[in-house]
Amino acid sequence: MYDLIVIGAGPAGTSAAITCARSGASVLLLERGRFPRHKVCGEFVSAESLDLLANLLAPQHAQLFSAAIRIPQCRIFLDGRTLHAPVDPAASSIARYDLDAALWQSAQLCGADCRQQASVQSVSGAGPFLVKTSVGDFESRVLINASGRWSNLTSAFSGGADSKSKWIGLKGHFAETSPLASVDLYFFDGGYCGVQPVNLAEGGDPLGRVNACAMVRADAATSLPEVFLRYPQLQERSRRWEPLGDPVTTSPLVFRDPQPESDGILRVGDAAAFVDPFVGDGISLALRSGHMAGDCLMPFVAGTISLPDAAHNY
Repeated sequence: MYDLIVIGAGPAGTSAAITCARSGASVLLLERGRFPRHKVCGEFVSAESLDLLANLLAPQHAQLFSAAIRIPQCRIFLDGRTLHAPVDPAASSIARYDLDAALWQSAQLCGADCRQQASVQSVSGAGPFLVKTSVGDFESRVLINASGRWSNLTSAFSGGADSKSKWIGLKGHFAETSPLASVDLYFFDGGYCGVQPVNLAEGGDPLGRVNACAMVRADAATSLPEVFLRYPQLQERSRRWEPLGDPVTTSPLVFRDPQPESDGILRVGDAAAFVDPFVGDGISLALRSGHMAGDCLMPFVAGTISLPDAAHNY
C-alpha cells in the first residue's frame, strides 16, 4: 500500500512525486514510455517556474538548469509583419529529452519507486485505489493522474472530427548557424510554428540547434516540411537547416474545460487543463500543478484532513 501513486512521469507527474517523496510519503511513479525520449513540445520554460524547477532537480542535475539557453525576446511573424517583444524575466530553453530524464532521476534519488514501461490498464476504488498495470497491481491511499491531455484515464475527445477540425503537433530539432536567442512564432492560415535555440546534453552540435514545433490543422499540413512552406520567411530560413534526428508527432490536440479533480483523483498538467501551446506556459503549469497537488495531499497522508478536503483545497 503506497501513500501515493502517480500515473505519468512528465514534468507534472515527477513534480508531484518529488514533492511528496521529499515530504516522507511512499510514492510509486508509473510511466508507460521509457527515458530519455523526445516529446512534441516547444521546450520553453517560462520564468515563473524556474525557481521551482531548480528546487525539484537533484544536485546532480543542476548543470541542466544552469547551462540552459536564456530566451530574453520574442519575435512574432504574422501577415508579412514582424513584431518584437521582450521576455522579461527571461525564459529558459531546455530540451524535453534532457528535462524529463533529469526529473525522473531526481524522483528516484529522493526515494520514489519509479517504474518505466508500465502501462496502466484500469483504476478502481475511491481511496484506497487499485491500479492494474502491465507490470502488476498496486494500491495507494491517494492517486494523481498525470497521464496527459489524452489517455484512457483522461476523458475528452469523443471522436468523429473531420480533417478540417483535427489539430496535430509536430516537432523536430535542426542544425542552424548561430541561432538568435529568441522564441520566434510564425502564424499562418491553419496553425503556427515556434522556433527557438536549444541545447542537448549529448548533442555536440557544431553549428547550433533549434527546436521547430508546430500546431497545425491536418488539412493545412501533416509534416514539418509542409509546415515550413506555409510562411515565406520560415520557408527561407528552413532551407539552411539540417535535421538532427527524426521528427515526432502527436494528435489529436483537444481543448476542453479544465477538470482538476475527478472521483477523488487529482489531475495535474495537461490531464487537468490543456492550454494553447503558443502561450508558452505548458511546462510551467505542469511543474506548478504537480507541486501544488503534492502539497495539498500531504495533510491527508499525515492524517490531519480528509481526502475530499485535500481535493477541494487543490
